[in-house]
Amino acid sequence: MTSTDSADRRRFLVLHDYGMGGTWWWVHARSAQQVLETLAWVEVVTDLETVARFEDEELEEVDIDASLMPPGLEGLRAERDAQRGREGFGARADRDIVYLRRRWDEEDDEPVVYLMEVGSDGRRIRQVELAEDGTALRSGPDDWPFNPPIVDLFDPALAGQEISQREFEDEWTRAHQVEPDM
Repeated sequence: MTSTDSADRRRFLVLHDYGMGGTWWWVHARSAQQVLETLAWVEVVTDLETVARFEDEELEEVDIDASLMPPGLEGLRAERDAQRGREGFGARADRDIVYLRRRWDEEDDEPVVYLMEVGSDGRRIRQVELAEDGTALRSGPDDWPFNPPIVDLFDPALAGQEISQREFEDEWTRAHQVEPDM
């Protein structure tokens, strides 16, 4: 790690959660906000028990202002650099809850629209799945095997996906509960 002025830096536990796993680093920065504004798709872990668990781990130590980032972080910094300056960058990052509408068009699946209530960490709180035939299914964390962050709230592309709380709540009320897998 190279440091430009370590006196004004703190050490943050940073996670890039990619769903079935994650990559962890110790990042030296002036604030958690600086970490989030510099690196896409990461979270600054503040849970004291988790931070304590990693204290003795030999995680890579990174200075947020270093000219070179380790593998994994370089791409996340490049993604954030490409977003910065675009209209809507970071506009949702300071909110506790954001409501989004996203279309899912996978090759093997029927097109579906997801309405999502997303917390400040980018994870789903609740979700409504709207099928083309009008079927609406609602689900929550107890229905999902895992719940990684699905959005980066700094991403300016979210502007075109945002919906109102009322629209989400109306669909949530109309939807049927997802049946548990047996």
